[in-house]
Amino acid sequence: MPEQPTTPPSAAAGATPSRLERVLANIERVGNRLPDPAILFLLLLGVTAVISALLAQLSFTAVDPRSGAPIVVQNLLGGEALTAFMGDMVHTFVSFHPLGVVLVAMLGIGVAEHVGFINAGLRALLAVTSRRLLTPILIVVALLSHLAADAGYVLVIPLGGVIFYAAGRHPLAGIAAAFAGVSGGFSASFVPVSLDPLLAGITQQAAQLIDPDATINPLNNYYFTTVSSLLIIALGWWLTDRVIEPRLSRGTRVDGDMSDMPRLEEPTPAERRGLRAAMVTLLAALAFIAITAWPAASPWRAPAGTLTATDAPLMKSIVSLIFLLFLLPAIAYGVAAGTVKSHRDIIAGMTRSMEVMSYYLVLVFFMSLFIAAFGKSNIGVLVAIEGGEALKALGLPVAVTLLGVVFITVLSDLFLGSASAKWALLAPILVPMLMQAGISPDATQAAYRIGDSTTNIITPLMPYFALVVVFCQKYVRGAGIGTLLALMLPYSLVFLAGWSLLLVVYLALGVPLGVGG
Repeated sequence: MPEQPTTPPSAAAGATPSRLERVLANIERVGNRLPDPAILFLLLLGVTAVISALLAQLSFTAVDPRSGAPIVVQNLLGGEALTAFMGDMVHTFVSFHPLGVVLVAMLGIGVAEHVGFINAGLRALLAVTSRRLLTPILIVVALLSHLAADAGYVLVIPLGGVIFYAAGRHPLAGIAAAFAGVSGGFSASFVPVSLDPLLAGITQQAAQLIDPDATINPLNNYYFTTVSSLLIIALGWWLTDRVIEPRLSRGTRVDGDMSDMPRLEEPTPAERRGLRAAMVTLLAALAFIAITAWPAASPWRAPAGTLTATDAPLMKSIVSLIFLLFLLPAIAYGVAAGTVKSHRDIIAGMTRSMEVMSYYLVLVFFMSLFIAAFGKSNIGVLVAIEGGEALKALGLPVAVTLLGVVFITVLSDLFLGSASAKWALLAPILVPMLMQAGISPDATQAAYRIGDSTTNIITPLMPYFALVVVFCQKYVRGAGIGTLLALMLPYSLVFLAGWSLLLVVYLALGVPLGVGG
């Protein structure tokens, strides 16, 4: 049984909210008044149409780099534009690049989650961890949970509390460390995840506002996110063990009802059998890819003979490979563990994953219409060229400009939780603008990912924030939004400062951000 320190004044009933809690409460109230992101894109579509009608009456001297002619803003409210918009609506939706990418990747991940492969794998990794290494291993598992979409929020975060409590440590420290890894380090990952092609697809469409032939590799930030994982683990470990848990142990008493406390159980013999089968299958699949890609005449290679070029079949198959590298081990696990009785279980996993993505489909519908209309209006190109010229005139260092992107993203993250929704709003402006100033779309996207990740853990508008508060109340009855904010604010600030510094140093060293990046 863990030691139970006294309850802090902040947890006492009727305690006066701190200045920070009052500020964040105001942010929450303002944020709650914003419309749903899907409706927000619809409203932005209307605003874009009105602005295009006004700007279409003006002449501009800025030259469109795609045609060499002065930019002309297209009136989206004109008769031809409106009928074309209606006629192309279905095609605009189904051809939206991130849509198919995310859905295909989620089909394989959904099966792995449905048959229990991901759950058993995470528990197996945590069950063999020593007490001294509990924090870094928990954060590693939290980062790996990015593979399974939202599984980290509903599985790893509560497990963090369970294993810390079982190890005689403060359970809220375990919840905080897991939350920091799952959400604060959202864009840090050792392995490719569905977010990579999703953001790259939006970046590519934004870059094509300036360069119609621009292509963005789905792994354009992979090297940077891998190094970022090491940073998040180190900072999260230090904060949890040296800052967060000592404060909790001195002042936050564990007084929750533990009668139905879930136990951290090691995988059953059937699950271990399944994990062995899954690992063998995964290694065999990776070996097959390596063997077939090795020859100089491999069909995986680009015409120039490289594997990492954007036109290489291997790079074009990244999403398909993610699908298969989850699907095949998941099937092997399910058959060996007994969770797959027939092909219907596989289809059920895919179906369930699509049910989870239903809101995303609605969001993408309005997002795709907005992005398409914004692109056709030429407003983005106009802003990008004028903004790029202004940036060139200022002569700011690249690092300062990219830190500005981080700051803009941090502010937007307080009011809009979806990573893809925010990037869909910001990319059509930031990517072309910074391209005009000589900054690659890959670097702009990397800066965005820092700002998007580090603020998640301190905004009550994040969809899972309230759920994490409930997890805390399991152990500390008086825990509330203020309790969680006080826990996570150090992670947010330290992650933001450390990660931004890493980007500056990374770019100064001239190291590639990712494959083709």
